[in-house]
Amino acid sequence: MNKGRPVKPLVNDEEKFNGKIDKFFSLYESERKKIDKILKESLKGKKPDSLYQPALYITESGGKRLRPLLVLLSAKAAGGKFNRVYNAAAAVEFLHNFTLVHDDIMDNSDMRRGILTLHKKFDMSTAVLAGDILLAAAYRFLLKDIRRETEILNYFTQALIDVCEGQSIDKIFETQKEVSVKEYIGMIQKKTAALAEMCCVIGASLGGGSKKEINALGKYGKNLGIAFQIQDDLLDIIGAEQEFGKMTGSDLVEGKKTYLFVKAFIKAEREDKEDLIKLAENKGIDRSQIVKYKDMYERLGVIDEAKKEVRNYTRKAINSLEIIKEKKSRKILIWLADSLIKRMR
Repeated sequence: MNKGRPVKPLVNDEEKFNGKIDKFFSLYESERKKIDKILKESLKGKKPDSLYQPALYITESGGKRLRPLLVLLSAKAAGGKFNRVYNAAAAVEFLHNFTLVHDDIMDNSDMRRGILTLHKKFDMSTAVLAGDILLAAAYRFLLKDIRRETEILNYFTQALIDVCEGQSIDKIFETQKEVSVKEYIGMIQKKTAALAEMCCVIGASLGGGSKKEINALGKYGKNLGIAFQIQDDLLDIIGAEQEFGKMTGSDLVEGKKTYLFVKAFIKAEREDKEDLIKLAENKGIDRSQIVKYKDMYERLGVIDEAKKEVRNYTRKAINSLEIIKEKKSRKILIWLADSLIKRMR
């Protein structure tokens, strides 16, 4: 498929298309609820309460359950069935929540998904232990779905290593004067995209996919993950706080080198450049300055550039699905990618 070629419309009739969208969303909601139930039942009633109640708190705090859905849909796209991979789907969500707990601790974040972060709700030691038990649960559930596919353990573990490396690089960026776009994309490939890629790879592997199908779905997950993170960077600036689930402008307050900051630093001159240097040197800004920096981003055109890049990586994700023979699954994966572009949370 030619790079940049627009995706062929799935259906021509608008009413029929809207009907498909409703069915896709209903499927997503149905499977999300099943995953929620698995997560809750695996932790509910376990002792000691001091360990499992905080773990339950974070898993019941909501979330899109995007990663479990990627496992399920990739398995189906490769010719498998949902029932074959529910444990693996739960495993990646446990792993994801483990990374969120540690990410919040490192960033000293107050809010996650519209509620207090785990270490703010309880305390630091409790949050660390709860995160550890979520990681243990992730491996336990993954092993339930593995038969002879021991390579899946390597995929799963490598994704965890990549997330840790990505988080470490992200922390390095906080004190690094300049960060290139290439360096930033490399960081989010590890911190965010590696997990999405792994979800698609293990789903397709457990679903019995060919090497070509597994690679194609892995590319879908990787590019979707990059698009997702840049969209996250955007929503921190342009999102509505109630929808986004955390304080907008928090990346600016914390001094994070997001896609928008990196692009702005490259384009900025004179006073704008000085303001960005101050933000980096002071490791953040006061909340009263958020509007000033948002206006700068708009003036420099980096908000529009970020939107363009989200569309670019989403198109790459969708284009990688061309070899997938299972039409319904391919359509749902395209719908999912399109939905993530339009999300406001």
